[in-house]
Amino acid sequence: MKPIDALLQVLREEGVTKVFGNPGTTELAFLDSLVEAADIDYVLGVHESAVVAMADGYARATRRPAFVSLHIAAGLANGLVGLLNASRSRTPLVVTAGQQDRRHLAQDPMLSGDLVGLGRAAVKQVFDVQHAHDLPILLRRAFLRAVQPPAGPVLLTLPMDLPAEDADVELPARSVVAPLGPASDISQAAEVLRTAQRPAIIAGDGVGRSDAVAELVTVAEALGASVYHQPLYDGIDFPTEHPLYEGMLPGTHAGIRDQLAGHDVVFIVGCHAFMPHHYTPGSPIPQGVRVVQLDSDLAELGRNFPVAPGLAGDIRTTLVELAKQLPTAPEGRARAIGARTAARRAEMDASALARYGSAPLDPLAAAHALAAGLPENAVVVEEAITTGVLLRQVLRQSRPGSYIHTIGGGLGSGIGMAVGTRMGLGTRPVVAALGDGCTLFGLQGLWSAARHGVPVTFVVLRNGEYRTLKETLDGWGSRTTHTGQYPGLDLGQLEFTKAADFFGVDAVRISSAEQLRQVVAAAGHRDGPLLVDVPISGHRAEGRA
Repeated sequence: MKPIDALLQVLREEGVTKVFGNPGTTELAFLDSLVEAADIDYVLGVHESAVVAMADGYARATRRPAFVSLHIAAGLANGLVGLLNASRSRTPLVVTAGQQDRRHLAQDPMLSGDLVGLGRAAVKQVFDVQHAHDLPILLRRAFLRAVQPPAGPVLLTLPMDLPAEDADVELPARSVVAPLGPASDISQAAEVLRTAQRPAIIAGDGVGRSDAVAELVTVAEALGASVYHQPLYDGIDFPTEHPLYEGMLPGTHAGIRDQLAGHDVVFIVGCHAFMPHHYTPGSPIPQGVRVVQLDSDLAELGRNFPVAPGLAGDIRTTLVELAKQLPTAPEGRARAIGARTAARRAEMDASALARYGSAPLDPLAAAHALAAGLPENAVVVEEAITTGVLLRQVLRQSRPGSYIHTIGGGLGSGIGMAVGTRMGLGTRPVVAALGDGCTLFGLQGLWSAARHGVPVTFVVLRNGEYRTLKETLDGWGSRTTHTGQYPGLDLGQLEFTKAADFFGVDAVRISSAEQLRQVVAAAGHRDGPLLVDVPISGHRAEGRA
């Protein structure tokens, strides 16, 4: 079997039906082979940031590693933001980056570069393929490594002359690896949780990735525990409409510590050490609070604070076994939490409805109208920064996979991720909530949405500024707060409907909160992409008009 044939066969056996890429000369042999591979589609993106974002969304939707083809050092560099996001969000990707022809690589030809050094910091592992007979086994190994906890992207460098080499290579069979089982010492954890008087649970993104939401609900109800999402969570790790759900933790150690101060035991499940955004001194765990931690990644246990006990094992099956050892909690505990969360949600909804009106919309009203209009089975892809935080407070979602974000922090993923998500889901409507700054970073993704006819509703919440940075500066009490001047933080009121028209995407500008709700409600009936331009009110420094 020739190297290029072995490559295609491995892709087929690993379940790959789509290749996400932006090609160059180093990928020509691969592209040529796809002419006779009708079962593998090439999904073209016009910038690597959109390419990797599409693959990220597709991998999450299909629950399988996505395959990405990048071109040389420059293409890999353009895709690094997406790879960093995928690493943080634990998304399994298998990525190839083309290298120059080995026969003159020592001469430092045009397009060559240090692909291994460039990619190493952004992925789990790099395989530098130098021999044709190594390609099949290293590609097999890459698919395995991509899904092993913690999951993430894996990179293979591939010299352009190697796939077309006239060599006979062996194709290793696909390995079938048994999943992790339940953790040990479950009884010790159950004893700590049983005796808690004011227990809390932190639902991390490992819960959603492990399909363990229902099992965590069972444990929470048995304990009568308050449940919090980790800061800036990537998905539905606990139903946000559940009476025990108390919202998302803030992004600082001080804020988390304040939130957890009323609890005596905290159960942290599938959470990468809270990942705070802004620095504040001290531990996120209040003094005297005991921590029980569960994760499929042994390296997470006790990583930043002491835990007793720390459980390493499959999250879902461990929660199943743990629930068997927990008694029913006192009814009054859950009832008190439910009353508190119901009152908080009613207050938030009333505040949002009171702000409904004409454009520019109040950010909370815009977030509420978007949430209120969502079709029942819709998926929200969120990259809206400040308005996204408000959106999390008004969304009521229970179905796992209904909310997608990236905690990686690399802007511009939202458009591409929404396109890839819709491709992977098949029929569920996808609504992308995007800030205007994030939209500008990933605008090229609209080309792929139009070219491939992907029916995503892109809602651009446009305030004409980097609002989150202005609010952060105000929190510091900086000179910008007093002068009202924010150098480098204003975008202006851009015409996103014109940008949509350039890419061949239909667009509509919103004039009221009710119109936004109606447009979003029709998301499930579209046969092509739509950009929704939503003017929202901008930042105002405290004390200024």
